[in-house]
Amino acid sequence: MKKVLAAVLTTALLAGCSSGTTSGGPREGTLRVLAGSELADLRPILEQAKEATGVSVQLDFAGTLDGVQQVASGRASATYEAVWFSSNRYLGLHPGAQVGTATPIMKSPVVLGVRPEVAQRLGWTTERPTWAKIAEAAARRDFTYGMTSPAASNSGFSALVGIATALNPGSDLDPAGIERVAPKLKEFFGAQTLTAGSSGWLTDAFVRHGAEVDGLVNYESVLLSLNASGKLQQPLTLVYPADGVVTADYPLTLLGSAPSHARDSYAKLTAYLLKPEVQQRIADTVHRRPVTAGVAFAGEQGLKELPFPGALQTVDKLIAAFFDRLRRPARTLYVVDVSGSMTGQRIKDLKAALVSLTGADDKGFERFHNREQVTLIPFSSKTAPPQVFTIPETGPEPELLKIRSFAQGLNASGGTAIYDSLTTAFGIARQQTAKDPDRFTSIVLMTDGENANGMRFPEFESRYPSLAKGVPVFPILFGEAKEDEMNELARLTGGTAFDARKQPLETVFKEIRGYQ
Repeated sequence: MKKVLAAVLTTALLAGCSSGTTSGGPREGTLRVLAGSELADLRPILEQAKEATGVSVQLDFAGTLDGVQQVASGRASATYEAVWFSSNRYLGLHPGAQVGTATPIMKSPVVLGVRPEVAQRLGWTTERPTWAKIAEAAARRDFTYGMTSPAASNSGFSALVGIATALNPGSDLDPAGIERVAPKLKEFFGAQTLTAGSSGWLTDAFVRHGAEVDGLVNYESVLLSLNASGKLQQPLTLVYPADGVVTADYPLTLLGSAPSHARDSYAKLTAYLLKPEVQQRIADTVHRRPVTAGVAFAGEQGLKELPFPGALQTVDKLIAAFFDRLRRPARTLYVVDVSGSMTGQRIKDLKAALVSLTGADDKGFERFHNREQVTLIPFSSKTAPPQVFTIPETGPEPELLKIRSFAQGLNASGGTAIYDSLTTAFGIARQQTAKDPDRFTSIVLMTDGENANGMRFPEFESRYPSLAKGVPVFPILFGEAKEDEMNELARLTGGTAFDARKQPLETVFKEIRGYQ
């Protein structure tokens, strides 16, 4: 199966949880779980579960597609006793996946959250539109929206499958059905103006952009949490499509290789989580629907469930079509440090990371996509001439080979002019956007050291309002780079920083792909 982008979170996890991959052998009373990243909001619930049952949950996070690949390949069973994804439907398409008992814990449908004035203008407050009607409004650009990447985020994956299925009424979605609905899907995704690798970053970007973006396609729970956060002037109107939704049921699932003590911990934990009073706390605090009868939830009832595709080939073809043909293409500028401190293993790692994105070693969804514009800007004491590559819609290999060749030819020498080079990148982005505005545009900065040449961060910060605002910068923490400064740069530009000090640079480059 195609390898997909890992949406791994290495920030602070739940009490008793590790960052990165859990190491060491299993301990009695501990359940090691590979989970969807949105489950981080269950922190208080799981802390209470530990107090009540003695079961400590250790979570590592991954996107559904990457997590399923870990289970199907057998890699998950070497580290974890259980998995906890938004759904097991994609996992069920892999006959070799060794899983045991699965217990749904809560539910959340994928719906549309729209600013109230937009919902009223489109008539969506008095009647529930179908996905086809929503797609027609998107095609007319009557509204714009944000959605997470289906290769990096569970919500984006569910949204893509659900929308494609709804636009293909009367039969299960198959490869032929994808081709039938492709024109409507392209129109629908043409109205997407925000993309992200996680729901958290997407909602933050939505708040930051204000009235520029009209809504979000996401889990009901994420939208209700955003409404309850007080970050919006007015809460979003939730639109439940009349022809159906895809609902996450969050099954906590034992792996087939789980030892007996893990099975005991699993039984205690699931029994606790299904108690009516715990289900009510889940509903009240993280806004997911209860699965235990009799627990109150104030939300639209009687939703129709859309069928999930019955073949792995269909799902993989749909995701590939999304990136290569259907959504707005990406424009990514890579500002890469080739200063003298990069000599040796660091420059080798940089080359390998860039080459991996050309699909040289696999054909996963994290590679450079067809129609994508890639600009490579090496820098040391000064900025080297930019190299621009545009991947064609068909026959991408010759252009990918050019990127591969350029990356392999990089050499390290000189000083480090971070902010002069970033300023140059913003100027290039501004020029490229003027010529071709219909792209998602972002900048990736990779540096292993402190700024030593040219302008400093305070001067860059003062100049930032005159640069290409709206273009996020994703700094990669690597080597001796100043962590506080890189985080502040990400905050200033609306991006987020990634840490390559605890995982391979190649992994981080692929993780960032979910935000492009």
